[in-house]
Amino acid sequence: MAEHNELGNLGEERAQAFLSSKGFHIRHTNWYIGKLELDIVAEKDGWLVIVEVKTRSTEAFEHPEEAITIKKIRNIVNATHEYILQFDWKGETRFDVISVIPHGQDFLIEHIEDAFLSPLY
Repeated sequence: MAEHNELGNLGEERAQAFLSSKGFHIRHTNWYIGKLELDIVAEKDGWLVIVEVKTRSTEAFEHPEEAITIKKIRNIVNATHEYILQFDWKGETRFDVISVIPHGQDFLIEHIEDAFLSPLY
């Protein structure tokens, strides 16, 4: 496996552990509908929380959450719509971003709640 894939997988594992430690129930990870993917689908306090995880080896080039383009947001929203239909979700939904950056032997984790809204088409 390529080194960047290993780092991405490790970042997603760290994000899941972080969310679990904060009381989130992880419903699904790497959930696919066609070519669209949701990194983490979690639930907390009656909310469905869709979490996009961005892992980078360094902040020098681009902060992880800055890598989320309008196209990526639309893909996440479209996948979320399908998820809601498939699992008959009736509650509120929000979109979070977790950035994960290695820092020595540990990781810097930043959780941004309500990171973006569903764009108008």
